[in-house]
Amino acid sequence: MGKARNRNVGEETVLVVGLGLFGSAVAKSLKDMEVPLIAITDDHTQAMHYADDFTHVIEMNPADREALEQIGITQVRKAVVALSKVELSIMTVLALSEAGVQEIWARAATKAHGSILERIGAHHVIYSEASTGRRVAHAVSGFMIDYFEFEDGFAMARTAAPPMTWDKALRDSMVRTQNNITVVGVKRPHQDFIYAVPETVIHSGDELIVSGKTTHVDAFCRRR
Repeated sequence: MGKARNRNVGEETVLVVGLGLFGSAVAKSLKDMEVPLIAITDDHTQAMHYADDFTHVIEMNPADREALEQIGITQVRKAVVALSKVELSIMTVLALSEAGVQEIWARAATKAHGSILERIGAHHVIYSEASTGRRVAHAVSGFMIDYFEFEDGFAMARTAAPPMTWDKALRDSMVRTQNNITVVGVKRPHQDFIYAVPETVIHSGDELIVSGKTTHVDAFCRRR
């Protein structure tokens, strides 16, 4: 805890603000995916509780712009604001927006709260807790555009088509047999969603909707 000016902060680092139910779920999922993160909280109990769970846990006022600069906020591209205090979450989103954070995900307590967050710089506003926390973590990691996890370790994700699928029919790239996932559909720029069949040819810029075991979906979406 304390100052973080010497911490290794890079463009892939995700800032998680607040370590309640939602924030800790995001942070734990990012850690599981080996996405570098910095967690900050103004709650001493939270800071102490998670100090051993995450590499960088900082106790500070998340709306303090000078403190944000000390942790290297100008190098951070993505942040998740998971604060339960409405006024503090608003001030934090505003501070992050003015610091130039390119992708801000923020938890809102109400629709009115969410509307304010959007107006002051939040790019994504979410309203639920732990399950959404896991979903946001997968999306903010950069490997997926969207993610939904079911029971029994099954998941669906929307992800950019990896190069190994480009300019090939699905049966020729052997996506299913080599990756243990199923391509359910394809979304092309400026076109409607189409259901995937073995003859579907995938191109650069396509987005794939895939399903399968959570571990297999995660692994496929990381292919670049």
